[in-house]
Amino acid sequence: MTDYELIHSKTIYQGRIFSLRQDEIRLPDGQTAHLDIVAHPGAVVLLPLGDDGKIWFIRQYRHSAGEELLELPAGALEPGETPEACALREIREETGQSAGKIEQIGEFFLAPGYSTEFFYMYLATGLKPDPLPGDSDEFIQVELLSVERAFALAEGGQLRDAKTLAALILARPHLVK
Repeated sequence: MTDYELIHSKTIYQGRIFSLRQDEIRLPDGQTAHLDIVAHPGAVVLLPLGDDGKIWFIRQYRHSAGEELLELPAGALEPGETPEACALREIREETGQSAGKIEQIGEFFLAPGYSTEFFYMYLATGLKPDPLPGDSDEFIQVELLSVERAFALAEGGQLRDAKTLAALILARPHLVK
C-alpha cells in the first residue's frame, strides 16, 4: 500500500530501448512533485560459469562512461520476450556460448530513483559453443576470470558496472563453497 498517487504521466521521448516520461505525483502530505522517469522494458544479467570454474566476462566500450568496461553479459528484453528467453539469447550473442542450464538467482532495480529498469539475474552453467550474431553496434571481447580474480577486481574497485557488482553479490553463495 502506498500513499503516493499518480496524477498525470506524459511520454516526452521514445527511443530505441527506453522512453522518458514526466510524472506528476501527489505525495503523502498532499503536495505534488514532478519526476522525470526513464521507462525501460527490463533486462537480464548472466553469470556464465564454465566447467573449469571460470566466469565469462565481456569487455566493451560504453560511450556514456567514456571507456571500456569489464562486465557480465546482459541485455534488454525485447517486446513479448520472457526474461529466461532473453537470457538464453544474450549469452549466445555476447559470449558465443549456450547454457545447458540457467537458474534465476536474483533480481534488482538498477537505479530506482529515476528508472524503471529491472534486472533478472541468472547463473548459467553447462556452457557449449553456440554463437548467435551480436548487435551491430557492439564490439565485445570475452575474458575468462577465476572466481577469486573476479571478486578481487570487484573489491579493488576495478569493476565499476553496477549490474556486474550486484550480480556477483547475488551469485557469491553459488560460487564460494
